[in-house]
Amino acid sequence: MYLKSIEVQGFKSFANKIKFDFHNGITGIVGPNGSGKSNVADAVRWVLGEQRVKQLRGGTMQDVIFSGTENRRPLSYASVAITLDNSDHKLPVEYEEVTVTRKLYRSGESEYLINGAACRLKDINEMFYDTGIGKEGYSIIGQGQIDKILSGKPEERRELFDEAAGIVKFKRRKNLSVKKLEEERMNLTRVNDILKELEKQLGPLEKQSETAREYLKKKEELKTFDINMFLLEEERLRERIREVGEKYDNAAAEMEESNQRHEKMKAEYEAIEEEVEGIDHAIETARNQLNETNLLKQQLEGQINVLKEQINTARMNDEHYDNRLSAIRVEIDTRQEQREALEKERREIKEKLSQASARDEEAKRLLIETQSQIAEHSARIEEGKQEIMDLLGNRASTKAKIQHYDTTKDQIASRKAVLARNILEVSAEAEKHSTALAEYEEELRKVRKEIRGYNAKVAANEQEISGLQKELSEKQEKLRIGQTAYHRESSRLESLKNITERYDGYGNSIRKVMANRDREKGLIGVVADIIKVDKEYEIAIETALGGSIQNIVTDNEETAKRMIAFLKKNKFGRATFLPLTSMHGSGGIRNPEALKEPGVVGTADKLVHVEKRFEGLSEQLLGRTIVVDHIDHGIAIARKYRQSLRLVTLEGELINPGGSMTGGAFKNSSNLLSRRREIEEFEKTVAMLKKDMDEMEQSVNQVKSRRAACYNEIDAIQQDLRKASVLENTAKMNVEQTQVRQMEATQRCDAYRTEQESLAKQLDEIAENEDSIQMELETSENLEQELNEKIEALQSQLEKEREQESAQLRNSEEVHLALAALEQQNTFILENISRIDEETEKFEEELRELDVNRGNASEEIREKEEKITELRKTIEDSKELFGEINEEIQEQTKKKEELNQKHKDFLRMREELSKHISALDKECFRLNSQRESYEDASEKQMNYMWEEYELTYNRAMELRDPNLTDLAFMKRQIQTLKTDIRRLGTVNVNAIEDFKNVSERYTFLKGQHDDLVEAEASLVQIIAELDEAMRRQFSEQFARIAKEFNDVFRQLFGGGKGTLELMEDEDILEAGIRIIAQPPGKKLQNMMQLSGGEKALTAISLLFAIQNLKPSPFCLLDEIEAALDDNNVTRFAQYLHKLTENTQFIVITHRRGTMAAADRLYGITMQEKGVSTLVSVDLLEDELDK
Repeated sequence: MYLKSIEVQGFKSFANKIKFDFHNGITGIVGPNGSGKSNVADAVRWVLGEQRVKQLRGGTMQDVIFSGTENRRPLSYASVAITLDNSDHKLPVEYEEVTVTRKLYRSGESEYLINGAACRLKDINEMFYDTGIGKEGYSIIGQGQIDKILSGKPEERRELFDEAAGIVKFKRRKNLSVKKLEEERMNLTRVNDILKELEKQLGPLEKQSETAREYLKKKEELKTFDINMFLLEEERLRERIREVGEKYDNAAAEMEESNQRHEKMKAEYEAIEEEVEGIDHAIETARNQLNETNLLKQQLEGQINVLKEQINTARMNDEHYDNRLSAIRVEIDTRQEQREALEKERREIKEKLSQASARDEEAKRLLIETQSQIAEHSARIEEGKQEIMDLLGNRASTKAKIQHYDTTKDQIASRKAVLARNILEVSAEAEKHSTALAEYEEELRKVRKEIRGYNAKVAANEQEISGLQKELSEKQEKLRIGQTAYHRESSRLESLKNITERYDGYGNSIRKVMANRDREKGLIGVVADIIKVDKEYEIAIETALGGSIQNIVTDNEETAKRMIAFLKKNKFGRATFLPLTSMHGSGGIRNPEALKEPGVVGTADKLVHVEKRFEGLSEQLLGRTIVVDHIDHGIAIARKYRQSLRLVTLEGELINPGGSMTGGAFKNSSNLLSRRREIEEFEKTVAMLKKDMDEMEQSVNQVKSRRAACYNEIDAIQQDLRKASVLENTAKMNVEQTQVRQMEATQRCDAYRTEQESLAKQLDEIAENEDSIQMELETSENLEQELNEKIEALQSQLEKEREQESAQLRNSEEVHLALAALEQQNTFILENISRIDEETEKFEEELRELDVNRGNASEEIREKEEKITELRKTIEDSKELFGEINEEIQEQTKKKEELNQKHKDFLRMREELSKHISALDKECFRLNSQRESYEDASEKQMNYMWEEYELTYNRAMELRDPNLTDLAFMKRQIQTLKTDIRRLGTVNVNAIEDFKNVSERYTFLKGQHDDLVEAEASLVQIIAELDEAMRRQFSEQFARIAKEFNDVFRQLFGGGKGTLELMEDEDILEAGIRIIAQPPGKKLQNMMQLSGGEKALTAISLLFAIQNLKPSPFCLLDEIEAALDDNNVTRFAQYLHKLTENTQFIVITHRRGTMAAADRLYGITMQEKGVSTLVSVDLLEDELDK
């Protein structure tokens, strides 16, 4: 067996999942200080069940869970798993590979698993017993343990030596036995207390049970009279129900017959309606056909008219063709004459165009001369106008100022009005903001109220979680109590089974013989193993058997002979054997008639249960013993048959043939027959406790699920709370923004009022400037008048020139217009000539088309006349069909009228039948109501009998007394009995059963008391035997360890002497152990006087000595050689290699010598602050080679 791997996740600095794979030999784990190397040793110690936080270098157990770094969040759980190769099956499990896992959650819950299956810490500890592996073993040696081995008190070294000596499992068994002994003594005390309490209850319960018996007797008499009265009344009611039922059946039968007639009539009525519908459909079809015929006739006549029109049109087209041909020829001739006239006119216009062009040129020359003079005078006028314009410009500027002032005054007035309006608007806006602010504040209040609601829900859930946690704690406490009870009862069951298997209570010779049962197949068992008996007969049968109960049953005489020789040879004493081949029965009792005597239960052999092959044995031992109920009957029977019978009572008194009697206080000290029954009862109790424990575990899981649901609800509420917080922030921001807007509106209002004051000042300044501007305006107007007079003279001369220009221009235009008219006339003539040519071409084309179409018209007329003849023939044929359809409509109408009359007759008959059915229905309802009232009365009586006596009618009939028929007598008796019952007062009916139960419980607990006393003695004996075995084994192993320690000490130190001594005057099982070291060349020294390296090497010598004698499958050493110098490190590494033959070593080290000796290296570093990681093995080996 060896350690294959360690898998760590979330443990201390190992935040990520890391797996270490190991092989046989030496594996080194190296790394800088603080990188997390020692956490590997802590992880192995923790997964093996270490519960002491100081051993794990922490303050609380939660400290082993990765607590987070600056960049990483804390993890919620820690997990460590170690996998061991178990191919040699040193571990007591069937798996070839064993994985032990431990998980711890921040909530405080933890779990242990073996190969993925949940288990207890106890299961893991028991699996590693006596292997050297475990939190107290010597397979994990940490940094401080080397110093602790030497500097600790002698008694503190016991754990290491107990594990090495192999007595840890014995100590644990002793502790369990001591615990069981304490429990048995507590149970004994509790049983004694219960017995005293039961003795106090027995007397009062006996009196109450007698009163209850009298009460039950009178109740039984009352029940008899009640039953007979009930039966008489029930018979009367049943007779009435029968009579009403007959009447109801007759009425129902008549109503059924009427209903059938009604249904038949309804079917006939529906048939008539269906026939009428068929006739209506036929009439409708005929009328539709008639309409279609008329429609077809009209369509045919319309087609004939259309064809006639088409014929007339065709005939008219022939005449049109002739007229059109004549008209086209006339048009062509006309167009030709028009073209010749246009050609002549075009030649005349061309000559006129030449003359008009010369006149136009002369008129243009004269016009240009006049226009030059006009331009000169116009320039001089423009200069005068420009001067006026400048004056006007200056004056306009002045007027502009005046206008500006006017405009400014208007603007100021307008602005003042705007400001007044703005002030009103801003005031309204401020009021609006006030309203909005109130709304936002209300919204904020609602959101905050909602947030308070969410917080209240969170608080309620947290309170519910607190309640669930409390409930969980209570249920877990109940579960713990149930588990304790289960384990206690299991232990008692196991103890009882052990007592039974060890044959405690039997003689020494019996136990010695039965110890050979596995080897000697002929040994069947003792008599008590073979016989089974009911609890009520146990005492009687055990008394009847007497000493025979311990007799040994064998298959034959040879087996008995061998066992007798075995007892003689070993001087184990004597025993009685019962070979089955010799057991043939006793022949029964000599007076069979005695079995009919009062009080006789039967022969003892008939009251036991045995296999068929043991019936002869049962008859041999018990066939001549008669079981009676109590001693008085036994004495009477013995006297009657002159003391010739062997009698035994149920309470254990024995009357032997001859008259001797045995009896008295029966302590039930052996109680051998009841053991197996008690084992079965204990097994049922254990199974029930196991079921209760499983149900409680399920209940605990349900509470955990509800708690998880509360946590989920809190998460959902927190999410809603976050949304509400966003809304709160939004509302708060709206309030703040509204407040800002309100403040801005107030500021704007103040600014507007300031501006109003400024405008009033501007109006005063404008009034002062208006007078000086008016004088500038008058001077400008005088200068403008002078310039206007000069311009008017020039303007008069210019007007004359313009008139001359106008006359010349008109002449030029007339000439030019005449020229343009001639050109246009010429163009028009050319266009007309072109148009006439095109029209002539079109007329010639139409002549050609008319010649082609004229021949087709006569053929079309002939075809249409033939089609008109066919259509007229079709109209004549449809007249006959029209007559036939009219006849069919008249016939169907007559038939429909006949069916309508028949329909009315059916309606009258059905109405009469419905009235009759209604009368019958009322009668049935009356009879049924009457029957139901009788049935209700009967039901009430039935319910009374069931509620009072839980009797049905049939069961009451079985109890009927035929002599009780007088109702008056029965009523008097019932009244008397009820009075007697009332006089008894309050009666505890359960007292009878309580008295019986208490009596049985008292008897049972009496037996339990004796069993507990016996179990106590047995446990004391077991503890003594364990102490003796531990002393013997520890003495032997301690001597071997001391010798081996001296040898290893000499090898590692190169001489000297190492000694181990037990502290004197102390129990060897509790004594402390003193270590004495004498390095070579030094005197015998106290351990405290040794140097640090010598102390370390001495402790290493002790560990190696233990590994030599009892090697553990693997050993994890955490920097135990840190204090050694290089030479001693070399010796340490060499000796470590010697030990690898039987042990796998995992060494956490800083020393190069140890690294060099390792077969494989792992490196641990903190590439990320606070997080340990595994680095490449090859890289480490390369670094080591350098």
